[in-house]
Amino acid sequence: AGTKETAFVSAVTAAGLVHSVTRSCSAGNMTECSCDVTLRHGGSASEGWHWGGCSDDIHYGMSFSRKFLDVPLKNATGQSGLVAMDLHNNEAGRQAVAKLMSVDCRCHGVSGSCAVKTCWKTMSSFEKIGRFLKEKYENSIQISDRLKKKLRRKEKSQRKIPIGKEDLLYVNKSPNYCVEDQKLGIPGTQGRECNRTSQGPEGCNLLCCGRGYNTHVVRHVERCECKFVWCCYVRCRRCETMTDVHTCK
Repeated sequence: AGTKETAFVSAVTAAGLVHSVTRSCSAGNMTECSCDVTLRHGGSASEGWHWGGCSDDIHYGMSFSRKFLDVPLKNATGQSGLVAMDLHNNEAGRQAVAKLMSVDCRCHGVSGSCAVKTCWKTMSSFEKIGRFLKEKYENSIQISDRLKKKLRRKEKSQRKIPIGKEDLLYVNKSPNYCVEDQKLGIPGTQGRECNRTSQGPEGCNLLCCGRGYNTHVVRHVERCECKFVWCCYVRCRRCETMTDVHTCK
């Protein structure tokens, strides 16, 4: 608990809840909320645009996420550093959704001209939000588990640098996920199938943690070149393929 991985999971969970609830609001699937009504009749007539359509109202989604995820933590006995860290990471996930809101517009006018535009606010795709949070995960900040007046960095030399509301925080350094640890529920990567040619996380170099990999040939037999024969059955050939499979040592 308290690692940068759990920080990322907390943020993604909170952001996902905002995203899915807000989408349901905009789609009219919930009685408690709808589109963002605060933008109606606004815009800039001089610049030739006005608010219209259905703007995503993330206010309800944010509120729902806070009640659902934060209230149980606040009701927990004692405000430990881990609880404060979880609350911060939840909010960082929500802030990511708000930060990445964008404005979409549709043109109106004769022969496709853009004399007037109708605009509305929309959330980014969850994939884009996930990439933003992944960057925050990779630059997450270790904090002290001793909670004083507020959260503070573990490194004493960096304590004057403020912690941003979008930063992800962790208390404990991550365990070695390469090696099996039954107590922590870590399966390790021995025996995992990997991609020999990839430099990404599924590649053998990274996934096998420098231990190398074994290669074995797997034979696949399947039906192929199937044709309908009148009348009335399907005739197929048996195709055999041999593929190399790489697994971590």
